Amino acid sequence: MKPTRRRFLQSVAVATTAAPLAARPSLAAAPAPMPQSVTELWADFDPRKDPLEVEVIREWREDGGVFRQVRFLVGTFRGQPARMAAIYGFPEGAKQKLPAVLHIHGGGQRAFLHEVKFLVARGYAALSVNWGGSGTGQPPFNSPDGAQPGDPNTDWGAVDPSQLNVPGYSSMLPGPKQFFTDREHPKNNNWYLLTLGCRRALTFLEQQPEVDAQRLGVHGYSMGGNLTMYVAGTDARVKAAVPGVGGQGWRWEEHEFTGGRARPQDAVKGDVDTFRRTLSFESYAPLIRCPVLHRSATNDFHGWMDDVYRTNALIPGQPTRYSWAPHFNHRLKPEVAVAMPLWLDQFLKGGPALPETPRSELVLKTADGVPTLRVTPAKHTWPAARCDIYYSVDSDPRARFWRSADVTRNGDAFLAQLPLHALGTPLFAFANVHFTLPEPVPMKLLPGNGEFAREVCLSSQLHSVTVAALRDAGVKATTRPGPLVDDFSRGLRDWFQHNAGNHAHLQTWTRKLTDPLWRGPSGAKLKLTYKLARPNPLAFVIHENEWRNYRGPRRTFVCERDLPGADAEQTVTLAPADFTSADGALKSWADVDQFGICAYNPERPQRGPRPARQPAWNGPGLNLVRLEWV
Repeated sequence: MKPTRRRFLQSVAVATTAAPLAARPSLAAAPAPMPQSVTELWADFDPRKDPLEVEVIREWREDGGVFRQVRFLVGTFRGQPARMAAIYGFPEGAKQKLPAVLHIHGGGQRAFLHEVKFLVARGYAALSVNWGGSGTGQPPFNSPDGAQPGDPNTDWGAVDPSQLNVPGYSSMLPGPKQFFTDREHPKNNNWYLLTLGCRRALTFLEQQPEVDAQRLGVHGYSMGGNLTMYVAGTDARVKAAVPGVGGQGWRWEEHEFTGGRARPQDAVKGDVDTFRRTLSFESYAPLIRCPVLHRSATNDFHGWMDDVYRTNALIPGQPTRYSWAPHFNHRLKPEVAVAMPLWLDQFLKGGPALPETPRSELVLKTADGVPTLRVTPAKHTWPAARCDIYYSVDSDPRARFWRSADVTRNGDAFLAQLPLHALGTPLFAFANVHFTLPEPVPMKLLPGNGEFAREVCLSSQLHSVTVAALRDAGVKATTRPGPLVDDFSRGLRDWFQHNAGNHAHLQTWTRKLTDPLWRGPSGAKLKLTYKLARPNPLAFVIHENEWRNYRGPRRTFVCERDLPGADAEQTVTLAPADFTSADGALKSWADVDQFGICAYNPERPQRGPRPARQPAWNGPGLNLVRLEWV
């Protein structure tokens, strides 16, 4: 149906015994003691106290749902109101009170209609907030999905926790767009105001007549994953939480693998101890009182795998699950993505319970000196279709290559040996168990996840073993490097793809060359054997020091080749000097972190105008046969 435009104000005062909003001018101007805990930071905020003053900007019906573009009052900061735009929806003709879910978008994104539609189609009321907007000067992509010119957008007023004020995410210092202009305080940090806004969004949800206020959930992606953890750690109304690719603690900490240096982008501006106690996720996790499922990618730049486990281990007495997409960075696979609605169904709708976290045991003391991981999925009506076991010797969770172990099944257990080439590095291991769903789950409303998910992936705990522990257990080095990188007999299990199914934009990547077991020897060349029916251009791409700024600058090198077509196998051989960048040629394979085989040069748009001719592909796709050092 065509949307109808209407607008009205809702002014529902909710009784409260809490103090007024801390953002009011009288409190902002008065000296206050520095909070020293999460509880102290949030003690003077009641998300229900002030009227929401809801504006309904537009309402329409489609696909069995009622949808509204709305805006509500977040609070008054330094004398000016802050208002949040959002998209709200619920199933049309609902006869009973509905569970409701708050969706929180990621950085540079916006409130998404498809997220609301997906949840509405599953029987939820849903609200997707547009926290990234900031007044009328924002670019169009920071308006909610479907917004029209002139529609009211999020307007933070005198403050700005959006990405127009990036320094505010790691700072507690005063500033012209911060909570306080005259003193250091945790409330100056962007995350405080964004969390406050999301908690007000929960108040919006619980006040809707079709919503059951006792069944509220929250899920978010990237920066929205951060906010999911913040909201779950501060608001008891949350009954289920699903953070994605974000929300892990210790972002301020100097990690050992960096050589004792903290991440520059997360260097805290202000007192680090105060930041740690009031704003870091490991201080919020112990306050979470709801079940948490964490979806992420094993090599995520934003949600470091090891620290996700450290953080969630602090959640007291609540069910937790993990679902990891191997080799990816900041992307999910359908069997990982589907864990979100299944988790919400379990705790908000009384749906089927997900299987328990697969039990896993890493055995170091073995007869042949080779570590073994044993994985035993819990008994469940959903059968365990397969188990993938991964291990690595790289301490950096963003850059590590996850070796795929050969798995055998023995009754209910899956076993794999984890052969090592040396004993001078730690060992990391985990498993993904894929459970067959009783019926396919429609996923087409969530872009990039196909029509259906037929399996759900649940991950084991992460096992980490020090060098000293390996040696004490008598582990032996039983394998060694060789010329073969991959014969593709197991498909692309050590690779990941972008734009799969689109020959003209396909990118096939691996981190295998960063692993010392497959790193290029000095003086070697990289030889690819392939099949290609018709002539096509290919770009071979090298990323050096990907995420490893502690080792050297990140650089990208590209070699473009026009490959002939043939019915038989062909080869192309590449030397380091064949890979070039604006700064010169690749000197060696020593610092290579990623290698890509791309239908076109994905780096070209970053180095200059795109060519007039868009990438095209001639004939069937590329068939990879063998990759080796010669």
